[in-house]
Amino acid sequence: MKSFIRYLYCFALSGLVHTISAQPISRKNLVERHTIINTRFDSLSSLSVGNGKFAFTVDATGLQSFPDFYAKGVPLGTQSEWGWHSFANPGKYTFNETLKNYKLNGREVSYSVQLNEPERSKNAVTWFRQNPHRLQLGHIGFEITKKDGSLAQVTDIKDIRQELNMWTGGIASQFSVEGVMVKVSTFCDNEKDAIAVNVESRLLKNGRLKIRLRFPYPTGEWKDVGTNMDDTDRHTSGIESGNSTGAKILHQLDTTAYYAWLVWSIRGNLSKLKEHYYVLTPGAGQTRFSFDVHFTPYQPSFSINEFHIGRQIINSSKKAWETFWNSGGAIDFSGSTDKRAFELERRIILSQYLTKIQCAGSYPPQETGLTYNSWYGKPHLEMHWWHGIHFALWGRTELLEKSLSWYAKVADNARAIARRQGYDGLRWQKMTDNAGEESPSSIGALLIWQQPHYIYFTELCYRAHPDKQTLNKYKDLVFATADFMASFAFYDSATKRYNLGKGVIPAQERFKAEETFNPTYELVYWHWALNIAQQWRVRSGLPRDNKWDDVLAKLSPLPKQGDKYLFTESGTDSYTHPGYKTDHPSVLGAWGMLPKTSMMDTSVMQNTFDWIWNNWSWKDTWGWDFPMTAMTATRLGLPGKAIDALLMPIQTNTYLNNGHNYQDERLTIYLPGNGGLLAAVAMMCAGYDGSKTISPGIPKDGKWKVKWEGLKKMP
Repeated sequence: MKSFIRYLYCFALSGLVHTISAQPISRKNLVERHTIINTRFDSLSSLSVGNGKFAFTVDATGLQSFPDFYAKGVPLGTQSEWGWHSFANPGKYTFNETLKNYKLNGREVSYSVQLNEPERSKNAVTWFRQNPHRLQLGHIGFEITKKDGSLAQVTDIKDIRQELNMWTGGIASQFSVEGVMVKVSTFCDNEKDAIAVNVESRLLKNGRLKIRLRFPYPTGEWKDVGTNMDDTDRHTSGIESGNSTGAKILHQLDTTAYYAWLVWSIRGNLSKLKEHYYVLTPGAGQTRFSFDVHFTPYQPSFSINEFHIGRQIINSSKKAWETFWNSGGAIDFSGSTDKRAFELERRIILSQYLTKIQCAGSYPPQETGLTYNSWYGKPHLEMHWWHGIHFALWGRTELLEKSLSWYAKVADNARAIARRQGYDGLRWQKMTDNAGEESPSSIGALLIWQQPHYIYFTELCYRAHPDKQTLNKYKDLVFATADFMASFAFYDSATKRYNLGKGVIPAQERFKAEETFNPTYELVYWHWALNIAQQWRVRSGLPRDNKWDDVLAKLSPLPKQGDKYLFTESGTDSYTHPGYKTDHPSVLGAWGMLPKTSMMDTSVMQNTFDWIWNNWSWKDTWGWDFPMTAMTATRLGLPGKAIDALLMPIQTNTYLNNGHNYQDERLTIYLPGNGGLLAAVAMMCAGYDGSKTISPGIPKDGKWKVKWEGLKKMP
């Protein structure tokens, strides 16, 4: 008993627990009280299993039986981080054909942008934006035959009861067809791109329930939900080997090839009905059937007999999820009387699950994760902050570090961009792919706020592991990142200061690059990150970099107009132009996402916050804008506003039954919103460097009761 009391006392001293009770948080109860339940077909309520590098999304049947019904909602995706494809390039377009020179600060600088002329350059831009694109690997669903011989449709599925238990990572689905019940369980392996499915039904006994596997062809469109079953002559697939308990299918698209391995528990037959359309028929007379499907980009080295038909995959999932939930942070709002508390807790739990299965791989994720393609399936590096930093703040830094290894692999590409544009160091890509190639974008190519992210990420890693091993692992890229930042800052001899721009599009993407300079948020981020880079030099036993210090000493001050910060120094009409109170209010990020620096006047930021709160067109914002606003409110000592921001009743701040952050019909899911929510609530509970109030973002009005543990302070 004494050791337990001492344990709680140590936790209290370290700031890991806000409210000490007789017991620590019951994490299993916390997670399971937010088990997701579906009782009908809802195109926005599909559920996913996954492991961070592979995800499989199902409809109310527990498989992907009706993908067309979900195509305009949350699509039924099967995606892996390795699954990429490029169309042929018969025009032999080259990347240089996407470049445009801008006259900036007295010299020519080339950017890869969206060109409309000449025609060949336009076509080159289209090809490089489309390629490579992420693949939908296949649809696995049921084919259910009714008594009259026709196939069951959505309207024939009755008595639906589906649950996603996030503690185990398993989906249990139950439904009936013509009065006959079907029970399904769906799990994903924690390491392999594999699922395990168990089915129980009398429909199996007379051959009326079969398993269907179809391979779609990519559309090459901005949004690809994997339902293109046309273009059958543009790819090939076939059963390479098999027997009565398993089979291997090879799918070939141009130069891309991968395998789907299927194994099943009782004798059955896999047959090809037509091109890219396969049906697995279980042996007659059975009422139970189990099968595994494993996708792999290489010729598997194992045999069918090595599969364990579900047991290994299910155990892998259960063990991994129990470990995940019992590690890192937890927040419990039980006992709160504010009616919003349960909803906020639901969003927190579901966001942890979704970001673990969609964003915890070895590459920066796309904004729609491993569910469906947006922006051709390509990640945006400025969004990696929102996808990733919460892992570190929730005490799971290792999940952030998995994707940081990618930066080292693509550093040569980033260095080539900087060199082409006449800068030192390396310039991190914006819209990219696994290989780190640039994608043409008239906005993305001119953004700069992704540049300091790498320094922010690695500083979080150093906080978790403050040792030479961490320094040696990341310091070279930290220094090269800072070299570009110092080189990019343009020294104006007339004003004797360094400017960011012209030739910048701020995080608030409402300003013309050729005219824009010194956006407030980016100025603060430059100042903070260069200071951190200098600390890394000192920690590594190196002298401070003179060039970086010169930029720090002479960096332009934050632009003001009256008692508020301008969004950018060139935007003198920041507060009068109707188009400038839309999109991201990123000026708040200067003291929200980022800590207070010597550049910041807190009273001016308070005035800026008040104006934005009262005047911003919140319906024209994005999912991460609400967490960012909550962060700023927390640092300003406004916990009520922080909660109000997180739960603002705006469409882009909607969190669906499955936990996804809904934006609009194009972006029915938006993972930066989920990651941002987790980052914000971690800061609201654990605080930030220099904060002295316990749980500074939680109101002290008596309506909120919070217990938290395992969270880390934000810088």
